[in-house]
Amino acid sequence: MLPPPSQQQHPQAFQQGPQTPQAPLAPQTSQPPQQQFPGQGPAQGGRDQGPGSWTAVIGPDRDYFLAMMQRSGPEATGLNLPAYSPEQHLPLTGNQITIGRRRHSTGESPDIDLAVPPEDPGVSHQHAVLVQQPDGTWAVVDQNSTNGTTLNGAEDPIQPYVPVPLQDGDQVHVGAWTTITVRRD
Repeated sequence: MLPPPSQQQHPQAFQQGPQTPQAPLAPQTSQPPQQQFPGQGPAQGGRDQGPGSWTAVIGPDRDYFLAMMQRSGPEATGLNLPAYSPEQHLPLTGNQITIGRRRHSTGESPDIDLAVPPEDPGVSHQHAVLVQQPDGTWAVVDQNSTNGTTLNGAEDPIQPYVPVPLQDGDQVHVGAWTTITVRRD
């Protein structure tokens, strides 16, 4: 159980804790050179995305990694920022996009799978969800992840299970080095 927000400590970075199972939305496929994610194509569930479409740009973020290392305990000393990891582009379609790491034991895979090399060890199996809002914008919801989810370089994580609206250019930080930038096309 988490303490009230005023008493909550910064998450200990890179802890591995139990995760609640959740069924994947769709199987993952890949298409070089950019990774293609499930949910690409026409909007699912009949929900209109409103004017314009949205894209998530996913990749390692040096500034975020350095900030995490400064706040982390000794368990993070062996982590290194990947030398090379191409940005991934995901059109945001459907009602939700799951963010996490694939479960090798069950084959369960999130829409944004951060177990794909270079795997981000600070990401929970079910870390966060991007949720489409009725007006076609998006919000992020942390799924009570072990290391939390932060926005736009903030030190304090967002509260679990509370949707936080996103605007064009907002950066969602998860794990040890991953930043997901949402862009309105």
